Amino acid sequence: MVINAKLEMSVEMFDEWVATQEGNYEYIAGDAIEVSSKHYASEVAGNIFEFVKTFVRINKLGRVTGADGGYRVAGERYIPDVGYVSYAKQPNRSLEGYLSHPPDLAVEVISNPANASELHQLRIKLTNYLLEGVTVWVVNPETELVEIHRNNHPVEIIGKDGILRGYDVLPNFELAVKDIFEE
Repeated sequence: MVINAKLEMSVEMFDEWVATQEGNYEYIAGDAIEVSSKHYASEVAGNIFEFVKTFVRINKLGRVTGADGGYRVAGERYIPDVGYVSYAKQPNRSLEGYLSHPPDLAVEVISNPANASELHQLRIKLTNYLLEGVTVWVVNPETELVEIHRNNHPVEIIGKDGILRGYDVLPNFELAVKDIFEE
């Protein structure tokens, strides 16, 4: 579930304001959005985190963040459900609230596909992620489909029987989509 705080502020005002808040907030198109998730969407995101984190750690590729890891993307502030940033881009740990650059991979798990506001915000985020060269996996737990969005490539829609690949962001990474949704 995404709760819109309807504060309409500049990103500079947001950066000051968010430092005094409890909870997680994104800055999308001038609004501060409190981010929370439904239980099953959070579980799916956790499953993806586990697979990506294990692959990244074994291959010593970079850092993986969960639903508390924020990034600066196209002048906005996003908290993907799972984010990956390579050591080349982020060699050292950061204590910043929102990393000063976008991730290499963002995973956005849809909590409520019937919520028009959530889907509108996702479209804005997707556009800005792609503008910054981020690969995005959009995961719909209700339909058990994963969309892969990459610059200069058509969108791929992968069903439960398909394989999710990391392509150039996570070379040789493969994950059976059914494993994301498995109990």
